[in-house]
Amino acid sequence: MVGILVVTHGRLAQEFVATAELIVDKMDNCIGVSLDPDLPVDALRQQIHKAMDEVDEGDGVIVLTDMFGGTPSNLSLSFLNQEGVEVVTGVNLPMLLKLAHSRQDNTVDALARSIKEYGRRSISLASEILDQEVVE
Repeated sequence: MVGILVVTHGRLAQEFVATAELIVDKMDNCIGVSLDPDLPVDALRQQIHKAMDEVDEGDGVIVLTDMFGGTPSNLSLSFLNQEGVEVVTGVNLPMLLKLAHSRQDNTVDALARSIKEYGRRSISLASEILDQEVVE
């Protein structure tokens, strides 16, 4: 099973995981890591590395970060040289839920591509959806 690591600013990572677990129950090999801005960069990188080791059962890890270019993403990108690691930026709840349900018999690469597209498709303008329903 592919491990899931959510890395964000503030406490967003833990809250994403907690909210997902309200919907799908406890997710094994899934950790939320919020980075403390007062820690040095090496300590933050080590925190991410330790969490990756905790969630990796040998099938790899997908790291979900809040935004490309931010510290959580930049630090996570330093692990891309490791086999079986992929970083997907712009995490949202639907993509985390999809990942939780899809990671059994999939590769890191296939999952990362799939949840990236799923995350994009899950963003909607509610008024457009409601307008379509009225027309139909």
